[in-house]
Amino acid sequence: MSGVESGGGRFSSSALPRWLLLFAVSCLGLRMVAAMGKEEKRQLRDQVLEMFDHAYQNYMKHAYPADELMPLTCRGRVRGLEPSRGDVDDALGKFSLTLIDTLDTLALLNQVEEFEIAVKKVINDVHLDNDIVVSVFETNIRVLGGLLGGHSMATLVKEQSEQMQWYNDDLLFMAKELGYRLLPAFNTTSGLPYPRVNLKHGLRRPQARTGTETDTCTACAGTLILEFAALSRLTGDPVFEQHARKALDFLWERRQRNSNLVGTTINIHTGDWVRRDSGVGAGIDSYYEYLFKAYILLGDDGYLQRFNTHYAAIMKYISQPPLLLDVHIHKPLLNARTWMDALLAFFPGLQVLKGDIRPAIETHEMLYQVTKKHNFLPEAFTTDFRVHWAQHPLRPEFAESTYFLYKATGDKYYLEVGKTIIENLNKYARVPCGFAAMKDVRTGSHEDRSAPNFFLFVFCTSSIKTDVCFIMPESHCGSLGTSWYSVLSLLSFWY
Repeated sequence: MSGVESGGGRFSSSALPRWLLLFAVSCLGLRMVAAMGKEEKRQLRDQVLEMFDHAYQNYMKHAYPADELMPLTCRGRVRGLEPSRGDVDDALGKFSLTLIDTLDTLALLNQVEEFEIAVKKVINDVHLDNDIVVSVFETNIRVLGGLLGGHSMATLVKEQSEQMQWYNDDLLFMAKELGYRLLPAFNTTSGLPYPRVNLKHGLRRPQARTGTETDTCTACAGTLILEFAALSRLTGDPVFEQHARKALDFLWERRQRNSNLVGTTINIHTGDWVRRDSGVGAGIDSYYEYLFKAYILLGDDGYLQRFNTHYAAIMKYISQPPLLLDVHIHKPLLNARTWMDALLAFFPGLQVLKGDIRPAIETHEMLYQVTKKHNFLPEAFTTDFRVHWAQHPLRPEFAESTYFLYKATGDKYYLEVGKTIIENLNKYARVPCGFAAMKDVRTGSHEDRSAPNFFLFVFCTSSIKTDVCFIMPESHCGSLGTSWYSVLSLLSFWY
């Protein structure tokens, strides 16, 4: 039963005695951690920088201008020339995705000359009017966020040094063009966007080859406000923020009023919930994250009030310490499944930002135990740590939460967790042409894939564009691309 009572009931802590020890370790502070010296920290910092260079240089050598690197065969992945991977390929738009999504990383790592070269490549080589169907969600967080992050960094370099004096908001103009190319997706009565759009033809049929979908995931529709609001504030055109806000307003209105939870999939025309299971992992995760960070970025108390309402419901129904198990929105005392997915690993970090440290420590420790057993978080795993889905596409969420917990607590234990992450990546994922996703964490086999925005496992999640604003407020940024975050998180352990 994997530690879950029969009949679809709630998790029973008595079913897993190991949790007693886990709680003693994580909650009572009984971990014995040797102090990490300055020299070891320096070595780890330098190792992270070398890993970044290994991934970045291999992309530029073997893959650019393709969207992503195929690290096993040392070549670029061009959509249409390789066998289809289904929805995964919707992130690829023939717009040099990986380079755009690593612009701000280069600047933050003080590789200013390489950053300037990369910005010029994007300006001169990238076209956003390709006749190709892309994911609105992925294009927003990776490409629009990357362009805005690159613009923020280019502006900063120009203002604070003698370099890049030629820069004249070129990346911002590209971001605005892309924003307009995404807007046709919002042509629905609800205001929820279609999940896909054709960059050249919008939703016009038959040229667009899309626009017939009826459903989208909650995260897909609710993970837009940071980039779209930043674009509006930087360009002075309110249309982007208005559309993103309308989508969030609709999702809020469609929450289940008794439980205050949202489902995983919704009909974009009627607003009916298609999948009524609710959790904090795949399909919903970044909706909650963006609500909270929209409050931080935009200062709108309404977003905080909504987040707090949802958070109280999550802690009442979904949080079954240290687990986070999906429930039914109409019957929230019933578990919807007996396993968890890896995307929920972001949640302890979000709890830290909120200031709720104890449950963050508990869930993070549970995730670390899973990681120690399998070297990486499997894409899905049961309550007794068995593999449910064996893949690991080099996700950054666990590293993110580890970083936040270290910064919040100062506990040296999290330095050791960070060290373990680096060691496992180098030992199991590193290949001659970069870092390869794990096909099966049990066997150590690889996929010919690195996350599209990936330079030191700068893997997608989505939504961490603005964190550097919280950590480095002097940067006056509005939105930053995701690719810097895992690099910065891992580097910051050892500074």
